[in-house]
Amino acid sequence: MAILSNDLGVDLGTSNVLIYADGKGLVVREPCVVALDKNTGKILQVGAAARNMLGRTPGNVVAMKPLRDGIISDHEMTVRLLQELFKTATKAGIFTPKPRVVISVPSGVTEVEERSVINAAIEAGARRVFLIEEPLAAGLGAGLDIKGPSGHLVVDIGGGTTDIAVLSMNGVAVSSSLKVAGDAFDDAITRYVRRQHGVIIGQVTAESIKIQIGQVFPRDEELSMNVKGRDFKTGMPKVVTLTSTEIYEVLRRPARQIADEVLAVLEQTSPELVSDISENGITLTGGCSQIWGMAELLMERTGIDCTLADDPDSCTAYGCGKSLSWINHMQEGPINIARRRAMRG
Repeated sequence: MAILSNDLGVDLGTSNVLIYADGKGLVVREPCVVALDKNTGKILQVGAAARNMLGRTPGNVVAMKPLRDGIISDHEMTVRLLQELFKTATKAGIFTPKPRVVISVPSGVTEVEERSVINAAIEAGARRVFLIEEPLAAGLGAGLDIKGPSGHLVVDIGGGTTDIAVLSMNGVAVSSSLKVAGDAFDDAITRYVRRQHGVIIGQVTAESIKIQIGQVFPRDEELSMNVKGRDFKTGMPKVVTLTSTEIYEVLRRPARQIADEVLAVLEQTSPELVSDISENGITLTGGCSQIWGMAELLMERTGIDCTLADDPDSCTAYGCGKSLSWINHMQEGPINIARRRAMRG
């Protein structure tokens, strides 16, 4: 490694962007939100400062999330966001070379989507771009020993996508990507509160309900929470009390979809790898895997031990960081996940 190396590992998520700088560790952890002035096109804030503006901006300012379901939905905004965050991460001087960047992508991406990630990173100032599948990065970051032939199952539940993969020999044996994850849980809560209580709440409120009283498996004690929103009929502020049992009823269905997909991946996995997984257990990573009862739900459905990784939010970023050590052997450009899967299928 050159002394001037400033290679970066980037977990470009729907909800958050985390950047790992080689030799420094995690240097950026920011919500994936951009606020810009519509009249001038100038970016006002990125990250946490912009997230606080969601749903609160005056007419000429718009706060937006440039990624949806793990995929870039606004190219230009993604470039601007990465530009700002790369600057923070590299503290570039006059002599520092542009960084080489490893970026994680969901297992379900198409070649077109892969190219849009690569182009965005290059326009934002990367010298070369390498892609790594999200669950592979998450498994690396969770400290799983995936070098050997023994199989491991990783379930990475993020904001936009849930990625499920069987890992062995430093690669992905079977994988699946589902557009049911943290954001889908938030949307379900928003719809329920509007339908059941006649109150409109914002995304930020829905997320805090999910974190504080959300559950996807029955628990003994009931929790409750007062939530402020806008009365659907009168437009006036209104406070309602929600209970964890109500929220369980709301989140059961999306959580069951995740569990069903895990079973579907196990069905496609060779018997040898399945017997490894039943010994090694299932590893949960990603921010939304921390919702109460997710591990218990998967354990009940699969009969396999299920553990939450340490610091599940950051696993993918740490994995991207670890993969920097073999960046010289990685293939540049699109990794054609979709095409490889078609060939396997």
